[in-house]
Amino acid sequence: MIKHYLLLCLLLISANVASQTSKPHFVAKPADKGELQRSVVRSQSAVSSDKPPKEQGEKVYHYRNQAGSLVFSDYAPQQGHYQVLLFDCYACQPESTINWQSIPLFTSLYKKQIALAASTYQLEPALIRAVIHAESAFKVAAVSKAGAQGLMQLMPETAKELGVNDVFHPQQNISAGSRYLAQLLKRFDGDIALACAAYNAGASRVEQYKGIPPFSETQAYVERVQILLKRYRRG
Repeated sequence: MIKHYLLLCLLLISANVASQTSKPHFVAKPADKGELQRSVVRSQSAVSSDKPPKEQGEKVYHYRNQAGSLVFSDYAPQQGHYQVLLFDCYACQPESTINWQSIPLFTSLYKKQIALAASTYQLEPALIRAVIHAESAFKVAAVSKAGAQGLMQLMPETAKELGVNDVFHPQQNISAGSRYLAQLLKRFDGDIALACAAYNAGASRVEQYKGIPPFSETQAYVERVQILLKRYRRG
């Protein structure tokens, strides 16, 4: 009788260990009427890193399953095409210890795309470059926890309103982000600080507080853009 009891205990312990070490799984329903149904699997919380900012971020695999649904997962599919997204957001880290006065600049990346957007929307190339640096550190596949995507961290609704088909396409993202930034500059009479605050927190918040909103993230973001802008202007 004791042997049977001990055997049963061992079996229960083994089953419990196996359930704790097994990989998570997900079920995604087929897309309905063209809508994108997204399933996100998180096996662990965000991991802090002491690596340089350009190396930070969580890898998330983005692909379409056999049912036609778009899936976001911690694990790559065993077969088929997929895209690796990097969940990261410079603008979401008000406590960052990065020295924005000395961090290396990206003076040549996407030069043609930035020049075209600057010419089209009458913006300083240095301003576009500063916003991209503050938003994504020039990581084309960057995605924030809030869902902002790409080089200029466009929210899905904003990207849709601006006619973006592929938010991770550098030209489309830079063009749409620059267009949105130009709209904000016009709305706030050319005030770069207020336009950048609106880019981060929303124009209605800036109008509500009649200035830069008292949010640590937004205040840190505006300060970063201003520092980077001065540096990019100097080249």
